[in-house]
Amino acid sequence: MKPFPLLACALICASPAEAAHWNVDYAKSSLGFTVNWAKEPFSAAFKSWKADIDFDAADLAHARADVTIDPASEKSDEPDFDEGLRGALGFDVKKYPAARFTAAHFTQKSGDHYMADGTITIRGIERPITLPFTLAIKGDEAHMTGKAVVMRTDFGVGSGLWAKPDPVAHEVTVTIDLVAHKAP
Repeated sequence: MKPFPLLACALICASPAEAAHWNVDYAKSSLGFTVNWAKEPFSAAFKSWKADIDFDAADLAHARADVTIDPASEKSDEPDFDEGLRGALGFDVKKYPAARFTAAHFTQKSGDHYMADGTITIRGIERPITLPFTLAIKGDEAHMTGKAVVMRTDFGVGSGLWAKPDPVAHEVTVTIDLVAHKAP
């Protein structure tokens, strides 16, 4: 047998490389946002979200993240604002019961600083997003923190009285503080 068919068979039969899978510790993790509302910071967190993460710093080509968020789970210290945010002028959770972030392109900037290029979907509208984050891995535990700014109006969040940047700013800072354990 000639070497070429053996090499071709080896390439075809080999399983693709996979990055390590990580299980999020939701009790130690948070996902939320901050926006200036009446010139004061307003912060809220999503209490229900799921993340499917494969990541290996030595194999970023196979890294990926898929995060699904339940916008109806948004909670802050202002229940009246929460009700409005879940309504038709905000996330419109009856019509759009999920938001999503996906990323399949990761780069290491330096040391423990990375960038995830992906897509965020809110109210059925997709936009590209870059999420800068820091990552510390000790053994089988990872701690990741990141922030990204999105324009709420790009997703139709805040129409009517909320369409202008006053009283609610257009820029929203999304924050994530995630603890995960490497799957066995």
